[in-house]
Amino acid sequence: MMKKRSISASKASLVLFLCQMISALDVPLDLSQPPTITQQSPKDYIVDPRENIVIQCEAKGKPPPSFSWTRNGTHFDIDKDAQVTMKPNSGTLVVNIMNGGKAEAYEGVYQCTARNERGAAISNNIVIRPSRSPLWTKEKLEPNHVREGDSLVLHCRPPVGLPPPIIFWMDNAFQRLPQSERVSQGLNGDLYFSNVQPEDTREDYICYARFNHTQTIQQKQPISVKVFSTKPVTERQPILLTPTGSTSTKVELRGNVLLLECIAAGLPTPVIRWIKEGGELPANRTFFENFKKTLKITDVSEADSGNYKCIARNILGSAHHVISVTVKAAPYWITAPRNLVLSPGEDGTLICRANGNPKPNISWLANGVPISIAPEDPSRKVDGDTIIFSHVQERSSAVYQCNASNEYGYLLANAFVNVLAEPPRILTPANKLYQVIADSPALLDCAYFGSPKPEIEWFRGVKGSILRGSEYIFHDNGTLEIPVAQKDSTGTYTCVARNELGKIQNEVQLEVKDPTMIIKQPEYKVIQRYGQVSFECIIKHDTTLLPTIIWLKDNGELPDDERFLVGKDNLTIMNVTDKDDGTYTCIVNTTLDSVSASAVLTVVARPNPPFDLELTGQLERSVELSWIPGDENNSPITSFVIEYEDGLHEPGVWHYQTEVPGTQTTVQLKLSPYVNYSFRVIAVNEIGRSQPSEPSEQYLTKSANPDENPSNVQGIGSEPDNLVITWESLKGFQSNGPGLQYKVSWRQKDVDDEWTSVIVANVSKYIVSGTPTFVPYEIKVQALNDLGYAPEPSEVIGHSGEDLPMVAPGNVQVHVINSTLAKVHWDPVPLKTVRGHLQGYKVYYWKVQSLSRRSRRHVEKKILTFRGNKTFGMLPGLEPYSSYKLNVRVVNGKGEGPASPDKVFKTPEGVPSSPSFLKITNPTLDSLTLEWGLPTHPNGILTSYILKFQPINNTHELGPLVEIRIPANESSLILKNLNYSTRYKFYFNAQTSVGSGSQITEEAVTIMDEGKMAMASRQVDIATQGWFIGLMCAVALLILILLIVCFIRRNKGGKYPVKEKEDAHADPEIQPMKEDDGTFGEYSDAEDHKPLKKGSRTPSDRTVKKEDSDDSLVDYGEGVNGQFNEDGSFIGQYSGKKEKEPAEGNESSEAPSPVNAMNSFV
Repeated sequence: MMKKRSISASKASLVLFLCQMISALDVPLDLSQPPTITQQSPKDYIVDPRENIVIQCEAKGKPPPSFSWTRNGTHFDIDKDAQVTMKPNSGTLVVNIMNGGKAEAYEGVYQCTARNERGAAISNNIVIRPSRSPLWTKEKLEPNHVREGDSLVLHCRPPVGLPPPIIFWMDNAFQRLPQSERVSQGLNGDLYFSNVQPEDTREDYICYARFNHTQTIQQKQPISVKVFSTKPVTERQPILLTPTGSTSTKVELRGNVLLLECIAAGLPTPVIRWIKEGGELPANRTFFENFKKTLKITDVSEADSGNYKCIARNILGSAHHVISVTVKAAPYWITAPRNLVLSPGEDGTLICRANGNPKPNISWLANGVPISIAPEDPSRKVDGDTIIFSHVQERSSAVYQCNASNEYGYLLANAFVNVLAEPPRILTPANKLYQVIADSPALLDCAYFGSPKPEIEWFRGVKGSILRGSEYIFHDNGTLEIPVAQKDSTGTYTCVARNELGKIQNEVQLEVKDPTMIIKQPEYKVIQRYGQVSFECIIKHDTTLLPTIIWLKDNGELPDDERFLVGKDNLTIMNVTDKDDGTYTCIVNTTLDSVSASAVLTVVARPNPPFDLELTGQLERSVELSWIPGDENNSPITSFVIEYEDGLHEPGVWHYQTEVPGTQTTVQLKLSPYVNYSFRVIAVNEIGRSQPSEPSEQYLTKSANPDENPSNVQGIGSEPDNLVITWESLKGFQSNGPGLQYKVSWRQKDVDDEWTSVIVANVSKYIVSGTPTFVPYEIKVQALNDLGYAPEPSEVIGHSGEDLPMVAPGNVQVHVINSTLAKVHWDPVPLKTVRGHLQGYKVYYWKVQSLSRRSRRHVEKKILTFRGNKTFGMLPGLEPYSSYKLNVRVVNGKGEGPASPDKVFKTPEGVPSSPSFLKITNPTLDSLTLEWGLPTHPNGILTSYILKFQPINNTHELGPLVEIRIPANESSLILKNLNYSTRYKFYFNAQTSVGSGSQITEEAVTIMDEGKMAMASRQVDIATQGWFIGLMCAVALLILILLIVCFIRRNKGGKYPVKEKEDAHADPEIQPMKEDDGTFGEYSDAEDHKPLKKGSRTPSDRTVKKEDSDDSLVDYGEGVNGQFNEDGSFIGQYSGKKEKEPAEGNESSEAPSPVNAMNSFV
């Protein structure tokens, strides 16, 4: 809900224009002119008799006028009355009442005359009356004894005052008496009761009259009203208390407020409705007051005349009254005479036209004297409401008065004829600046005077062409209007005024500004109470204008509250309350325009609690509850929750009763006997639940037999020879009366026995002893109280106590499915031997020993439970090649029966687990020692061990895989004829007759040859010599040159065998020693990293084919450095630093990695 409002610049300009038209007729005060009345007291002037009387009369003219007064039609000589003075240079009279004067002595009709050499102007007839506030006449008031339901009128009859007093009714405590459709005050001040009720009895009905002029209040003596009741109260159809009869008349004057009143008696209280016969009540001017008993029509006109009917109606009938309204009119202006300025020899007219009902009479005066007896003027001719002037001369100057009167009032207007010969004058200041908003009218003023009347022309610029065309409007008062000013309208405009006596011009400036706009308006907001809300008001404006932003709430100022934070372009309200609900308006003002935008803030909250709970229609098992909803707090109530309290059984505890829609305010509630009910209502809306209402009155229902029996009746024995009967007791309100007890009955099922019964107190359990073990019983529990029994209860089947089962399951068989799973079978036990509810069977099983180790261990029994009457089950998770035992037991509610004989079964062999460890020790040049431990779980008889191994070069490429089968009784092995300084990976697993188990892997490295280590030591010694350092520098330089040449040739597409050159020219002292397929030395290049041995089937992508190894090569991924144990065995993953592409002719273009070189040492 958003509203935007802009104050139209054209409207403001139109007001300015009208003012300019009036001012254009004003004669400059430096020129001779007749008097003009500028200020006077009202026609009907009621004065305070305690204060000085000031009768105003101000006038202007050249020369300045003199003043005189008449009182009651004769000259009032103020010099002879010491209490009366006239203000200097003014005609205003001051009557000094505060120094002994009496206001009553100056009551009368006063008229002021202002006169100079060019004429005389007169004021209205001013009727002076002092206000009066007389006391109430003393009277003896008898008490009013009224029968309940009758009508009553308490008369006020205030004293006649001037002006009439304002009437209201209060009590002795100065509190206004409450009024309603039933009790209300009439227009005459009387207090009307459509029907009296017992609560109307009181002794202090007091009518007060307030006289505003004297600021006094008069009090009538208290009136006593006593209402006596008669049963039953007689209902009555409506009759009108005021006005009386079926018709009446009313006369009202045009422009006044029409008030029509109808007050009716009746029981129930009548409702008033108004219609206009043969027409509609005027929209926007019709209002209903005093509970629709008063019809109010504002600003009435002759069109509002007609018959108005009021209709009073209740359920017994109706009454009506017709008021015939006639609208009369005091005189009102159609054309009031206006001042006339003429030059000698010119013609002119004065027009005085007025209307009224009846039509007013028009009369003329000249200088305050009836024109018929005024001095003759040959240039003047009177024609009804018009005076025609021809060839006027200077002596024709005078002030003429037009009087329009009928029986309801008069109008008096002064208009002068001023004969002057004056050259043009421009009264608008030179270079006056006008600023307007684009797309709005621009009104450039050229106020002028001259006699004869000058002609006005406008020009654009100083020497521009004359302005003509439809885009301009030229007003009679000289104003130039540009209806839709644009930015290019900015500039200088020149006004020229000329008559036969001269010419004059004036320049004015026009600036057209961009309009102020609200580009982001405040938006409709819904906020919960105590929340925070913000309204935005972002504006765009002309940079030369300074805007001010004002925020209003409901068209008034914002509350003076620190919770309201006004920012540059927003309004924030903190901790919102209900009072903040309303319309917020952002008004942006500049010196030229004003725009506004509004948005509504709706504050929502949980509803207020309902009130005025009332119980009606009380019956034994039902009651009607009604309530009045509380304020919904701007969020509609969706439902009402009704709760009850049982003050007899659970005082202070509230229970849910029912829920009804939010549109419902009454509900029929079902009740239980012997409950002391109180009800409360909770309102619910989208925000939440209200606080509970105040509790209703209490209502105690009568006692009755119980309506229902206990629920959840069960019979379950706790011992083999008893039956425990249990039930859920009735709640307090279910007892329906005092003395709640239970009749417990039982008999053995399927046996022709009589019912055994016992009556117990308000408990929930009874134990029957000496029963057979686990036999069915029929059971019933019936409620009773002091008034009788509940209806016959339904029967339930229970059982006496259980005992342990007597026999074990027989024919237990085991079928071994595989080395870890077996299936067990058994025969069910006879149900009679279960002696209780069969719950299932339990299988106990445990491992006796492992057949491979022949050693016993601690027995850990496992239990599997099979529910119901199942006769088989699966035993998972067995260990291979082991001996097991099991037995089976039946289970009932009491426990387990005897176990079946132990059944022995064996599981077959399986594959073993991995060896417990694999350790590689004693590395030499060409051998490694392997040691291992038995598998933790052999799962059978070991037949052998399988060892697989293969070398790994520095680029992680795997060599050929070698497989060795080792007898099962071995625990170590020495591998010989290995390559020195070579890394090997080993895969080791055990086997049974079933197959191979999981493998364990390890890595290890053979050591370097000691002779080569000694050579390396010597080389280190040589390297300390100076000649060797020089030689190495030369070699390094040579190698650098060769590398450059190689790089150049390779870029040209050729190949240069760098390696061959190095072999040919290398120093023999540092030439590495080669042995078989491994190379070791301090210096190493790419050819030292040779591929796998001849016959290796390792592909170039470093993967092992399926026929070479079943093991995954994931363990050999890059990125993790290898680590060694103290005994030389390798732990973890081998890591290289860079992948290498396959090289031609077993050559490599990649330099050896220092890390790889170091890894070649143990």
